[in-house]
Amino acid sequence: MPRSRIRKKKDAAFTPPPAKRTAASKVPSRWIAPVMVTLFVVGLVWIVLWYLAGDQIPGMKNWDIANLFIGFGFIFAGLMVATRWR
Repeated sequence: MPRSRIRKKKDAAFTPPPAKRTAASKVPSRWIAPVMVTLFVVGLVWIVLWYLAGDQIPGMKNWDIANLFIGFGFIFAGLMVATRWR
């Protein structure tokens, strides 16, 4: 019975070294989580205050629906900060 040929391994394909991380990406940012939570809470409190006591707080009644956009703006800013959190 004839013997089968032994296959030689091909040269391994070149794999580039892993990308080096910059110094800024190595440092964990401890300020991100507190800022994110603070922006969420401020946005939520702003909206709740507008609904519950908007007439009693001076100046808040004049802005009317803009108060809703301000509250959601804080919440949106919190979401933008959350994208940097690891």
